[in-house]
Amino acid sequence: MIKITVRRGSNVVFDGVCSEKECTLGRESNNFVVLKGWAVGKKQLHLYLKEYDVYLQDKGGLAAIQVNGTAVNKFGPLKPNDDILLGEYNIRATYAFDEEKQGHLSLVKDSSVAEGTVAPRAPAVVPQGTVVPIEAVATSSEQERHAIATEAALSAEHAALESKEGLSFRQRIHKRLIDVMDLRRVNVSRMDDGELRDTVRKLIDEIIDGEQVFLSFRGNRQILRDSVLNEVVGLGPLEDLINDAAVTEIMVNRADEIFIERSGTLQRSSITFTNDSAVYAAIERIVAPLGRRIDESSPMVDARLKDGSRVNAIIPPLALKGPCLTIRKFSKRRLVDRDLIAFGSMTAPMAAFLKLAVEQRANIVISGGTGSGKTTLLNVLSNFIHDHERIVTVEDAAELQLNQPNLVSLEARPANVEGKGHIAIRDLVKNCLRMRPDRIVVGECRGGEALDMLQAMNTGHDGSMTTAHANTPRDCLSRLEVMTMMSGLDIPSSAIREQIQSSINIIVQQTRFSCGSRKVTHVSEVTGMEGSMIQLQDIFLFRQDGFDANGKVAGRFEATGHIPEFYQQLTKRGIKVDNSIFGEREPLIRTA
Repeated sequence: MIKITVRRGSNVVFDGVCSEKECTLGRESNNFVVLKGWAVGKKQLHLYLKEYDVYLQDKGGLAAIQVNGTAVNKFGPLKPNDDILLGEYNIRATYAFDEEKQGHLSLVKDSSVAEGTVAPRAPAVVPQGTVVPIEAVATSSEQERHAIATEAALSAEHAALESKEGLSFRQRIHKRLIDVMDLRRVNVSRMDDGELRDTVRKLIDEIIDGEQVFLSFRGNRQILRDSVLNEVVGLGPLEDLINDAAVTEIMVNRADEIFIERSGTLQRSSITFTNDSAVYAAIERIVAPLGRRIDESSPMVDARLKDGSRVNAIIPPLALKGPCLTIRKFSKRRLVDRDLIAFGSMTAPMAAFLKLAVEQRANIVISGGTGSGKTTLLNVLSNFIHDHERIVTVEDAAELQLNQPNLVSLEARPANVEGKGHIAIRDLVKNCLRMRPDRIVVGECRGGEALDMLQAMNTGHDGSMTTAHANTPRDCLSRLEVMTMMSGLDIPSSAIREQIQSSINIIVQQTRFSCGSRKVTHVSEVTGMEGSMIQLQDIFLFRQDGFDANGKVAGRFEATGHIPEFYQQLTKRGIKVDNSIFGEREPLIRTA
């Protein structure tokens, strides 16, 4: 026996039981349940039993059969909360007990072959169904299935919106919304964000309630409304990802191709934008408040969100698949050294050493690859600076989150529409030397600004910090040399190396491993020159021993025994320091 419930919108048009092991639903009068509509096939939905489970098969029609928003040809076993969509109909089908076990149930009788009725047929072929009350108590087997289905209900609703039909509905509502706002002359420029959201939310509700085409999705009204609302006045489907604390990076390759980094692992997201225009709109909403622009003449832009998250966007003709958007999220809670120790990124002795190095005004360069955590570590170290010092930060797109009272933050500016007004990081570094800084913090050295940064470190601005892209401390020195040459000045390599070794005290190497773990793999001191080679001495190292049973990198942090020169100077000045941290090995660390 198969219990069948058919709804059209909020109305139940059939609720009964087929006493046979199989039955059909469709447009013809000899179906067990007759469904009206030109898109419904003659005998389209075939339901059949396998032991105590119900399966379905699509026998063909203009409207595809969908289960929980996904088009199917065959599907099963069906769960109690599985929604079968056929045209304007929402159908549920489960196994039901016979009359003797279920008790006496009344029969819905209707002599006409109307929508949602049991068609008159020969009793020996297909007996008439019996009505199953909505409040009937479910069997224990059904209760188990219901629990599983309920757990996945929300994700199923979201999946319905991402289906081809759901995407079409979103596009239609989006288009109708623009038409209605234009017809009513809604002046969005005079509204604040809250008022605009309220106005658009009401208009979307009017459209969903007032047009028959959206009838089948009214059950998912809130999700459908929020989805369109976010695309119109927010960042579209990215809003949920941005609010998800487990997601650290969002990568939009094109409108229907979004990848995320969750807990250090890349995975494809099920959500999509409705079209390329929605991606363009999201990019515009990010860059416009910052006074930046993106168009065919300027198809690349770096920006940030209100919470400081870093944003990069690139559009056609440079991006061949469509507009691309990359968002590197910032933690809502400012991380401190204790967090990095808890994550296994460093040990307590390493954190204590770096804290003292910052406090005693050592010049530090943080080296690492893309996404290795350089900016996060720079934020942590920068907050060790004393409150009485004046700090000037220089960045391409402001990301640093310092909380000292005497802080000046400078941000580079791209060229305007006419190609004028460009202010580079190098210009800001030169300017900040006139602002009486105690320390200069440059978000990242990428070019000729490296020369100005080195000069600042070597001319009375001790304790300055910056980051650079490199795989090892030795590579970092080479990169700094190359970037200095990019300044355009004809400086001999020997003079550049002399400048580097006299300016930089500590290089901290941050590495992101294949498992997603981020660790400080080297803390090295620049000890001087030997011939034409800058000398480096490792203070702390991370030695990898492979991977553990969970696929996470395993290894140990250890001190090399080298005591840095500035520690020795502190000892000579009578300042008590703990030299024991340089001779003790730390225990094996196997956490991410």
